[in-house]
Amino acid sequence: MSSTEGVIARYRSYLPVTASTPVVTLREGDTPLLRLRNIEKHLACEAELYAKFEGLNPTASFKDRGMTVAVSKALEEGASAVVCASTGNTSASAAAYAARANLKCVVILPEGAIALGKLAQALLHGAKVLPVAASFDGALEIVRKISSTYKITLVNSINPYRIAGQKTAAFEVCDLMGDAPDYHILPVGNAGNITAYWMGYQEYFDAGKCARKPRMFGFQAEGAAPIVLGRPVEKPETVASAIRIGNPASWESAIRARDESGGEIRAVSDAAILEAYRMLARMEGIFAEPASAAALAGAIQMHAERLLSRGHRAVLTLTGHGLKDPGTALKIVPEQKAVKPDVESIADMLGLKRL
Repeated sequence: MSSTEGVIARYRSYLPVTASTPVVTLREGDTPLLRLRNIEKHLACEAELYAKFEGLNPTASFKDRGMTVAVSKALEEGASAVVCASTGNTSASAAAYAARANLKCVVILPEGAIALGKLAQALLHGAKVLPVAASFDGALEIVRKISSTYKITLVNSINPYRIAGQKTAAFEVCDLMGDAPDYHILPVGNAGNITAYWMGYQEYFDAGKCARKPRMFGFQAEGAAPIVLGRPVEKPETVASAIRIGNPASWESAIRARDESGGEIRAVSDAAILEAYRMLARMEGIFAEPASAAALAGAIQMHAERLLSRGHRAVLTLTGHGLKDPGTALKIVPEQKAVKPDVESIADMLGLKRL
């Protein structure tokens, strides 16, 4: 089955779908696994670093993998509307897949805490967007109560169909590499993704599709690191809005993924995230959203501690595209000033030599 038909078509036997499930797809999945050779050289890192660039999914984030399954099952079960709480990527994906399925979509989001690129997507796809004076965790509690009281389907990652779809990224890594990597490194916000990847690696290992399982290393932002601290963070703060979550819904399953894999969940600073964000763009030509860069910031931390050695292969999940949050990029680059519309002046400014 061609991977261009979407993750349900490609991995149907591993997913909770039947022949009667109406598949709602935007042909998600099949994202590239890119070797980060320039960054390896810059860091003098002897391990091989690879980026799974999930920003090249249809709505430009990894959320599409889970949303195709969640919305397909919602349609199968007779839903007429879906609802989610979101810091951005979930809202964009839910709205797009709901539009594809001809379902209504409601998004509850923390007021003023969503990147404009993501908000624009949800609105243009026709979602009813309701900002609330609460954190993401407060918004999630609202949608939990709504979906348990009214006829509307919750499509956040506490919906098990979301996790089932997201695990397909681990399958793709193994298919592309010929085996699982030694390490899998990824950002941790609501913690559904580390849960899903570990589930995927376990299932592929049990099916004989890979000979090993990786150590899972998750990285939270220092200002939003409840799992690292061992307690919820009431007012999480970080430049990486997608992981600005103080009480992850998948906390317990993330801990299991960490412990069962022999991995760790750590924190990185916003300064380290922004430096990694620049490195991906300038050294590898990859424009990923700030939360994605937490994975590279984590890999840099691991390299400094000599955890990544010759012969190791590490995969970094880059969760979303940089165009989701152009505001952050524009804040950290030099201000652009107009120049004279004159060829000689421009050439002189650039230090160009005549032919």
